[in-house]
Amino acid sequence: MRQFDHQKPHPARMYDYMLGGKDNFAVDRQAIDQLAELIPEAVPLARANRAFLQRAVRYVARAGVDQFLDLGSGLPTQGSAHEVAPEARVVYVDHDPVVAAHATALLRHSPGRARFVQADLLDPEDVLARAGEFLDLDRPIAVLLVSILHFLPDSAGPQRAVAVLRERLAPGGFLVITHATTMGGLEDEERARGVYRGSTSGGGTDRSPGQIRAFFGGWPLEPPGLVQATDWRPDRPKLVGDWSLPSSLMAGVGKKTT
Repeated sequence: MRQFDHQKPHPARMYDYMLGGKDNFAVDRQAIDQLAELIPEAVPLARANRAFLQRAVRYVARAGVDQFLDLGSGLPTQGSAHEVAPEARVVYVDHDPVVAAHATALLRHSPGRARFVQADLLDPEDVLARAGEFLDLDRPIAVLLVSILHFLPDSAGPQRAVAVLRERLAPGGFLVITHATTMGGLEDEERARGVYRGSTSGGGTDRSPGQIRAFFGGWPLEPPGLVQATDWRPDRPKLVGDWSLPSSLMAGVGKKTT
């Protein structure tokens, strides 16, 4: 099994540390501590992103969906889909070979519920073919695209990839998306967003709310629609005096009705 290089920080381990996990090394913790000094909101944003994923998974599971396809997943730790919906089947997908090695090891105790596939979400036909070995593509599936699409420029074809997923999903399936909407072009902000999920690094593609909405095609959005991640069905009402995160991460859940 390919091992993590504990001498260099890795985005997947860095994200795990941001979420309070244990699958990280001192070099990862040091990198995040330095980042947090530059951008105090970096860790709260990462945790807000994961909190949305958990709320969305619970919502979809209550709607009767028991299959999830998590694309650009990073390490399946700290409240990932198979932990939030323990009765569901989950396929995690990431193209990073180092993440693939460690994620496979992490899931060895959940062979009947969760599986890792090393693949590229920009090749949706391959992703679906391999996920179909574990999931029933003829039944509803919730596809999770949480803080991954903003790392893909239009030239890479993420719109086509998501369109294929929409077309292939059975009626009753869901599309769960978070997407940064104001990149600003600053190196530090890009670094902060580069550890949202841990599966990618580098800069991002600034998309407007309308462009983000387009990833859902004509699918209706579940209430409250496309909103800031912290405002999507929060666990409790926002209180006066709550610290407000930057309005940079939008979230939505769409359902295929026909």
